[in-house]
Amino acid sequence: MPEPDETRSRVTLIVGFVAGVSPDKWARVWAERMPHVELRLRPVAADAAVASLRAGNEMVFARLPLPPRDPTTGDQTSGDEASELHSIPLWEETPVVIAPKDHPVKLFDAVTLADLESENMLEGEDDATLDLVAAGVGLARMPQAVFRANGRRDVIARPISDAEPTRIALVWPAGATDEVLDEFIGVVRGRTVQSSRGAAPEPAKAQPKKGSSPQKSGKTGGKVQKGRPAKGRGQVNRGASRRGR
Repeated sequence: MPEPDETRSRVTLIVGFVAGVSPDKWARVWAERMPHVELRLRPVAADAAVASLRAGNEMVFARLPLPPRDPTTGDQTSGDEASELHSIPLWEETPVVIAPKDHPVKLFDAVTLADLESENMLEGEDDATLDLVAAGVGLARMPQAVFRANGRRDVIARPISDAEPTRIALVWPAGATDEVLDEFIGVVRGRTVQSSRGAAPEPAKAQPKKGSSPQKSGKTGGKVQKGRPAKGRGQVNRGASRRGR
């Protein structure tokens, strides 16, 4: 662990995080391990995570794949820009569909993409989108962790069993390296004070790697049986027409 005299010029570390990420556990460890460097945590929009690295954030918990367009400038995020970032993939997130409480999907433990083909799918993951879902205008798709963070009880969520999961990664500029950043990487990775530092991180990619098996996040309970109605419920027509139209 860096001693205070090694980081005397560093009094803060600013880290952004997207919705669905709870950095509290790392903040507690940081306060114990690095009390001389204040950790400032800033929530950021998912599509502005990379841009936040040019607006004061030194690191950010971002959702992969990285957004294809910078919302502040409208510029396309290029492969060259992605190669100028370091990232550490952390966990995958379960995709869920959000529906009104009386929608037929409530009878199932999980749905498939084919089940949703006839539905009016809304864009967005914020409260305004969930308000529209609750009003019966359409359905929405988002990571399970984002839905849970919203704490809404007027809508329901079901896993989409065959949808590609999203992944959370810790991202920072490739040229930014110092003892404080390295120590935070160690905290996130779970390194102890006595453990040695790990290997160099891999470059950020616009798409998550195929075939990897990172730790799952946001899943609870036993295995879901696709296409089976929940216990005690009758069969429903899964090709229900669009709701709210």
